[in-house]
Amino acid sequence: MDRKLKRWELALMFGLLAAVVTGSWLGKEQRELADSVIRFHVIANSDSQADQALKLQVRDEVLAQAETFYPEHATLAEARSALEAHLDDLAQAGQAVVNEAGYSYPVTAQLTNCWFPTKEYEGFALPAGNYNALRIVIGEGKGQNWWCVAFPPLCLGAASETVEEATQAGYFTPGQAALVTEQDEGYVLKFKSMELLGQLQGLFS
Repeated sequence: MDRKLKRWELALMFGLLAAVVTGSWLGKEQRELADSVIRFHVIANSDSQADQALKLQVRDEVLAQAETFYPEHATLAEARSALEAHLDDLAQAGQAVVNEAGYSYPVTAQLTNCWFPTKEYEGFALPAGNYNALRIVIGEGKGQNWWCVAFPPLCLGAASETVEEATQAGYFTPGQAALVTEQDEGYVLKFKSMELLGQLQGLFS
């Protein structure tokens, strides 16, 4: 009985060690990846069907406007500077969509650093962690969120570059591109494991 218990304890210890090592490695990869992108975060006024549809209209217009502000072949720093300089313009672009739709919700735009959960998109995923983000809030901001990547522009319906093209342009290293696109390697499961490990660490900190 004691021998079986010791084997079980040993297996558990190795399992926890593997989780910590994997979590540490993925944490480093996430931080490096976070230094390469600006996320895009749109928050709807509410979860009503009309407000959710309005959120997507605002998303499309703000994305279209944002891309016009980036210098040609912009670096991350240049893109961030351009967004910071045009936050009022982006808010106004969203506001125009809201007003045209017949609503009076205010629209705000800010660049902030916030936590994102693991998120899957079409053809790639990003691990949970803190990212710099362009955040658009519509009205009370109590509705479901919409997340993607504002720079390099990878958002669905408004993307001008794929992950592969972004890698060729130097925005991602080959390792980062492999990390976010290799579904056959179980990347989403790894990201979820890292997210869970972070939550467990928070419980005991």
